[in-house]
This record gives sequence, C-alpha cells and structure tokens, in this order.
Amino acid sequence: MENLKLKAFENNVRGKRVAVIGLGVSNIPLIDYLHDLGANVEVFDQRELEDLDQDIVEKINSYNFKLVTGKNALHFLRGFNIIFRSPSCLPTTLQLESEHKRGAVVTSEIEMLMNTCPCKVIGVTGSDGKTTTTSLIYEILKKGGYNCHLGGNIGIPLFTQVKDFKEDDIVVLELSSFQLMDMEISPEISVITNVSPNHLDKHKSYEEYINAKKAIFAYQDKDGKVVLNYDNDITREMAKEAEGKVVFFSSKEKLNDGVIYEDGVIKECEDGVRRHLINTKDIHLRGVHNYENVCAAIAATSGLVSEEVQIEAIKEFKGVEHRLEFVRELDGVKWYNDSIGTSPSRTIAGLNSFDEKIVLIAGGYDKNLDYMPLAQPIIDKVTKLILIGKTARKISNAVLQATKGTDIMIPMYTCWDLGRAVKRAREVANPGEIVLFSPASASFDMFKNFAERGEKFKELVNELE
Repeated sequence: MENLKLKAFENNVRGKRVAVIGLGVSNIPLIDYLHDLGANVEVFDQRELEDLDQDIVEKINSYNFKLVTGKNALHFLRGFNIIFRSPSCLPTTLQLESEHKRGAVVTSEIEMLMNTCPCKVIGVTGSDGKTTTTSLIYEILKKGGYNCHLGGNIGIPLFTQVKDFKEDDIVVLELSSFQLMDMEISPEISVITNVSPNHLDKHKSYEEYINAKKAIFAYQDKDGKVVLNYDNDITREMAKEAEGKVVFFSSKEKLNDGVIYEDGVIKECEDGVRRHLINTKDIHLRGVHNYENVCAAIAATSGLVSEEVQIEAIKEFKGVEHRLEFVRELDGVKWYNDSIGTSPSRTIAGLNSFDEKIVLIAGGYDKNLDYMPLAQPIIDKVTKLILIGKTARKISNAVLQATKGTDIMIPMYTCWDLGRAVKRAREVANPGEIVLFSPASASFDMFKNFAERGEKFKELVNELE
C-alpha cells in the first residue's frame, strides 16, 4: 500500500528552500534524500569548516548545496520554508524561533519519521535507562517475529527508509528531551523510565526538561498507552495528564496492576493478583535499575507478544555496550565499563548494582548538575575514588562535605586523564574489589561522546599487565 503521508511530504518539499542544521549522523542520509527530491538545500553547522568531515563537505559541494559554518552560522538562517534541526540545536534557539514566527516549519528527522511512518511506533525516554529499555523492547519484539526498526538516539537514521516500512512492522525509538521538546506527535506506545535533573546546561530550566519528556505521550489519544515509573514522583504524577491507558512499573510498591520487581522476581500484577514471570537470577543484567528496565519493557510489549516470548528474550539479553559492561578480570579485580553514566543518578544506580567494594573512576564534562546526592553512595560503596575532568572538584567537594565532622576518610586521587586514572586504579585496587568506570558526567571535555570514552577505557584496561 502506498504511503500517502510520505508522498505528500515529498511533493511538498520539491523546489522548497530547506535548511539542515548540523552535520550529525542523522542528517547525512537526510541531505542525500533531499537532494534526490530536488529541494533547494542549505546546510548549517556551527563548527569551523576545517573541523568537519571533509568527505561530507565534498558531497555537499557536489550537490551544489550552500554550506554555512562557524559559530555565527545561524545568523544567516533566513527565509526558509522547512528547517530540519539536529537534536543539539534546540527549538528555543533565537534564530529558529524567529524563523518559526515568520512561517517556517521547524522539524527534525525523527519527527518526520513519526509523521510519515505507516506502522506502530514505540518510543522510550527517561533520564536513565532508556537505551537498555529500548534495546530490550526491540529484542522482545524481534523474538516475537516482528520486522522491527531501531532508531532515534540509537540504531540508524530511519526517516529515509520509511518508504520500505510495512503496516505490520514496528519502529522502536529512543528519544531524548532535545528530540521531544517541540514534537507535536506521540508514539502509540510510550515509556518514561524516570525523570531526574539532567542536561540543565542546555535546558532553560528543570521544568522545561520535564515538559519535553511529557511530549512522548502528550499527543496520544484514548487508544494510546504510556508506561510510567510509579516510584518516581514526577512520572507518577504524569499519569493524570495521559489520555490513553497508563501502565505502571515499580521496584518499591506492590501494585494492584502493572509490572513489579519484588524479592528477586519480576511479577505481573492484575486486579491485585501477582504472577511470577522471571527470576532475576536468570537475567544477565545487574542492579535494581536494570530490573526496572525489564519491568518497563514487559509492560510496553504486553499484548504484542506472549509472556513466553518476553521471558525467552529477557533471558538471552546480555545488555548494552558501555552500561555496566564487564571488561576483564585481572589479579582478582573485575573491571566494569559504565561510560553511559553521564549523571549522578546513573552512577548511583551503577554503584548499587554491586555487593563488592568498589574503586570508582568518575568525572568529566560539567552539565551543571548537583553532586551532593552522589556523596552518600560513594561513602557506602567506594574504597578509593579516582577523579578526572572538570567535575573532579565538585565530586570531591561533595564527598568532603558529607564526611565533615566524621572519622570517614575515602582516599581520593585526581588524575590528568583517563589513562593515568586506569593506571592508578590498577595500583590501588585489591583482589575481590570492582573497578567501576562510571563518570557521573558527560564526556565532552575529553571525548566526542560516551561511546568513544567507553571504548578508550576498555582499550586501556585490556592493555594492563
């Protein structure tokens, strides 16, 4: 069956002035697609020309598209019919707001995907756990026989592939606050794993960040479904605003309806009756936060596949790279890569996943987050604290403030870079301890992203003798 929504978009874009902001991963195939449609495209990137991938620059030149670069690039954003923004270029950017008021359509690759997709979309957001939950949902549905497409923050850009999607396919998307904040369409099934302060270096306020998350279900109708974390005050209150069905999950409450983790078992609750689904001993993932992710994935896929399929897929799922990823054991010390730990709450979850004593390597780019909540988990779990990056002082100050007036003393070491931190951890870790790399900070002071940071950590650990 012909995709009429996609056809209408393609007819509308031909010959129009289209701006593409940012030469990120999702926008490269979009530029190819717009060229094939005959759009009049200009590309904007706030990096300097010499900092861009020169192969991509050559491609843009071969298309005869104008390329505007530099920190003032957006000052030339005027007179466009359609503007595709990258997630890092927020819709509150002055030039975007100005163009929108003038009449331009401001959208993104991910929003156009949802607007033109002929099949069911499941979207996952949250401050923590969204990648694991998204990936697990995808694996459950694949095990159930669906033709699935994984995208958003993970997977590959999907918009340019929509023409090949079938009505009975399912798209599974990980969605950030930056992608959601101007979205005017919601997935049919939405999941919010939790909400805690994050990205406050980019959002104007915590309230703006929370409202961005709400967009994942704000445009659902009565046939929609939203899966929410009952234990999180913010997400629990969101249920009052939902038009469709609300399904809760919890690791702290014995819900009458929903999915819970209790006493080492994942259970499904219906009218107060609790049925055991899977023992967490049979799950590769570690930590209560991951058991909550499992609960969310079960709630999202309920009704689409059988319980047997869910359980089988969960048992086979080994987790996602850079998320409490076991690297190696050396002289009785186990090393774990949790580079995805870009906020204090993520690192707290990582610390709570282990019963062993921990040598923690933390620190990185400062997102203007509060590190005091991290202090007590460090006191409870960590024998030595190794710090790097711009947040090193904030983390050490939080620990010192929490231990002031007590006889608690945690050895702390500040290192210039990750290589020195790994070597110091090798020197101070004792057999039976865990070395956990969970920065509680973003990566941008030293690395391109958390994945590059995690790969470097693994490389350094595997080189140890």
